[in-house]
Amino acid sequence: QVQLVESGGGLVQAGGSLRLSCAASGRTFSSISMSWFRQAPGKEREFVAAIIWSGDSTYYADSVKGRFTISRDNAKNTVYLQMHSLKPEDTAVYYCNSDPPRQTWGQGTQVTVSS
Repeated sequence: QVQLVESGGGLVQAGGSLRLSCAASGRTFSSISMSWFRQAPGKEREFVAAIIWSGDSTYYADSVKGRFTISRDNAKNTVYLQMHSLKPEDTAVYYCNSDPPRQTWGQGTQVTVSS
């Protein structure tokens, strides 16, 4: 089991940028694929991006492709989500998890994009 703590969210104007971090505990982090999800008010949690254990391959939802970049630092047990050109529709609580999501969900970090 990997424990997850997300951070880096905040309030930003449309067109702005944020970088989210997900600190993971557990010795298995460097051997598992990781992902970011988000959940907007009144909506289902949705996939945003994923990165394989080595960092060599990444995958994105069509809605964020070209604007978001997922990366990881296995030495720091951390996965990142760099977000550019943010839109109001990106407003949500962002969560990290393994890919597929098998870990207990963390608290998430709130991202609010104002128009």
